[in-house]
Amino acid sequence: MIVCVSIESFPGQPREEVLPTIVDLEFTSVELPLHEQGTSWVKPSVVLSQPDLALDACRSTQRLSIGAFSIEQQSEGDRYYEEFTACAKMAKSLKVVPLIVPAAELGTPFNAEIERLRELVRIASMEGCLVALKTQIGCMTEDPDTATVLCDNVKGLGLSLDPSHYITGPRQGRDFSKVMPYVSHVQLRDSTKNEMHVRVGKGEVDYGRLVSQLAHEKYDRALTVHMPPIEGLEHRAELRKLRLLLESLL
Repeated sequence: MIVCVSIESFPGQPREEVLPTIVDLEFTSVELPLHEQGTSWVKPSVVLSQPDLALDACRSTQRLSIGAFSIEQQSEGDRYYEEFTACAKMAKSLKVVPLIVPAAELGTPFNAEIERLRELVRIASMEGCLVALKTQIGCMTEDPDTATVLCDNVKGLGLSLDPSHYITGPRQGRDFSKVMPYVSHVQLRDSTKNEMHVRVGKGEVDYGRLVSQLAHEKYDRALTVHMPPIEGLEHRAELRKLRLLLESLL
């Protein structure tokens, strides 16, 4: 396992300052967001329309390795799959394996989501990549039981585990250890039942148990610090604290 940090942990920070900050915090790996909206390194539409420009942008990481791509698209129909294919091809060229995608919102027909995920897994597998479905409040994966059923119905599908969404969300208190065999990426912060973001060490995320469970499943990918600033706390200190904590457990 390696400790990684997401670019999404630095919302609003000038792009030219983000990578130097990450290097200064002594991270060696980064998760890059390919999002059409919000914090993004390159938009999926640009990856499709200007692949050379997108590739150059993702290569310019100041020697930081890329632990994963997070892909969030706004397009629909054939265009949606064309953009995802372009992202998967770029990932292959950069030797990035996990492709994190959001799950469908609650209320989406189960069969429609299975069909979408099967196509994403098919595309990714052709490029040697893995699709990691985010565990997320408000989506079909907010329930660990449903998350595992999705994986069981889509051969090759994995999960991007964010335990905070099981601690803070409507399924809080439920045992989510059943998702561990399906985990192909991890995103971390500290959380309580009432707050998604709290000071590191003041929440209920049991990092030691989590790392132990992942090791039991022979998980060997990134533990990604995915923690935006918290008002009143020194952000860099919190990021460094979580990095050191995770490294001490490996």
